[in-house]
Amino acid sequence: MRKDTVVITGSNGLIGSDLASNMKAKYKVNRLSLSLGHDLTNEDFVKEYFFQNDAEYLVNCFGYNDHIDKTKNKDGIMDVTLESINKYLLVNVLALFSVCREFAKNPKSKGIVNISSIYGQVSPKKVLYGKSEKHIGYSISKAAVNQMTRHLATHLAPKIRVNCISLGGIEHNQDSDFIEKYSQEVPMRRMMQTDEVFGIINYLCSDKSTYTTGSIINIDGGWTS
Repeated sequence: MRKDTVVITGSNGLIGSDLASNMKAKYKVNRLSLSLGHDLTNEDFVKEYFFQNDAEYLVNCFGYNDHIDKTKNKDGIMDVTLESINKYLLVNVLALFSVCREFAKNPKSKGIVNISSIYGQVSPKKVLYGKSEKHIGYSISKAAVNQMTRHLATHLAPKIRVNCISLGGIEHNQDSDFIEKYSQEVPMRRMMQTDEVFGIINYLCSDKSTYTTGSIINIDGGWTS
């Protein structure tokens, strides 16, 4: 029996690498990652890739983020440059739209899963970051991912389903102080593990979700409740 094909962008990242390993048992997995030489901000590359590669599903794990760094102060909203905000918009919004659009042109396309963040719905809590303020460009871009998902869902239906998973913080090399402070804010009292997102992605990349589209699904331990 032929396996459905899933394209995983950001396939060598924190979520993408584990997800690709998980999905390869049931799907043919095609990997796209900047570390593999795939620049998704290059529209010509995106067009050529999806013209040559059909797939039933697309999972977008790629994105630009600012990670915690307590060794330096980050500019607050009064000092942040517009150029730095534009970097988030270029990768997390424009490149994402380009990838979704070109994938949707393929005749086999059935479903798109975007990855967003709780910071696309609520503001980062300053107590977690101290002087290392979370970049406003990240929050703006993730809010755009949510709205893009809704827009694409209505315009690509009924052929293609488009959904979004809004993630809480994933435990990965943060210091113990941050993990403890973050966990105190979550009803589940801990940070997320990467494998806790596999089930919902596998559901959305299957015929079990044929009436699910335009959804923003929170996987955040209750943070946004």
